[in-house]
Amino acid sequence: MPPRRPRLRSASAGRSASIATHHYRDIALRDLVAAKDGHVVSVCIPAHDEAVTVGWVVYRLRRFLVDRLGLVDEVIVIDDHSTDDTAAVAAAEGARVVSAADVLPEIAGSRGKGEALWRSLHVARGDIVLWCDADIADIGSRFVIGLLGPLLTDPEISFVKGFYERPRHGEVGGGRTTELMARPVIATLFPHLSSIVQPLSGEFGGRRQLLEQLPFVRGYGVDLGLLIDVAEAVGTRGIAQVDLGRRVHRNRSLDDLGPQALVVLQTALQRAGVPFQNPSTLLRPGHPPLVRWFGELPPLASLPDRYRPARPAAGADHPGADRAGARRTGADHAGVRTTRARAGSGAAGSGAAGTGGSDDHDPLPL
Repeated sequence: MPPRRPRLRSASAGRSASIATHHYRDIALRDLVAAKDGHVVSVCIPAHDEAVTVGWVVYRLRRFLVDRLGLVDEVIVIDDHSTDDTAAVAAAEGARVVSAADVLPEIAGSRGKGEALWRSLHVARGDIVLWCDADIADIGSRFVIGLLGPLLTDPEISFVKGFYERPRHGEVGGGRTTELMARPVIATLFPHLSSIVQPLSGEFGGRRQLLEQLPFVRGYGVDLGLLIDVAEAVGTRGIAQVDLGRRVHRNRSLDDLGPQALVVLQTALQRAGVPFQNPSTLLRPGHPPLVRWFGELPPLASLPDRYRPARPAAGADHPGADRAGARRTGADHAGVRTTRARAGSGAAGSGAAGTGGSDDHDPLPL
């Protein structure tokens, strides 16, 4: 795919409006519940081989946001070609589990982060769609409540990014790919987005009306691609970011981060209209050459009608997920409870706030 024309907003446009910054406690829960008023909210969790943590994430989100508060209408796990028990564990905890391989394979192709996010938007029912990673050890309702706040209370906000403190470093900021690649390239090519604390955060969301108009970059370039495209579509005034507190999750090796950084760079160059070699070949000592193509999936709104799903009402059942959970034996459910407890105790042991020792505690009680 040849690079498209430059799409940069002018420097004056980039400075014309600041990006609003909030804290997850800024809006009282009762006010947020009242503000939901007819909106349908979907929380999507892309997961590849996350059986150890995905059950804990689903359990916490469903228990407090679906069952107790009614702020979320569905929790979807998009199982991205897992080889472990990710799907079974998530279904047993009440998630609507969708196999990525079954969602528009003729368009999306194989697995990847951008592909999983695009597929989850396609199957979700909500007019507000949020995403949350599957490997958060200290998951709590704040991760979703914080994102929902601006979307439910400010009609001018169309897209929200989360940011958080990483206990390993003791400060607010991004990971290594963010600090060494994404942030410098944003400062150079997209300075109007420089105030975004964590541009690659996996906790974000927006209004379907906007999201369906945007292409999704394949692989790990999707977060930066969406951020750039959203700013072009609605301006920085339509974006908010929210402090979600602390976040404990798995840290990846440099072997994993190099290919991710390459795709982030490809995305930035392509969005800025800067020519680059596509595919790009990453050469690293001690590793075979790694070839990465830049590609993107089309806006869902551009798909022919035959690909657009009929969306059931918010309270509709999903027999497939129910049957998946019903097929599990008592021993299976015991195993899920063990995994849930292990994930929860791991978060508590790391010093994460809000997990505690009880499944009945949440950092944001009503």
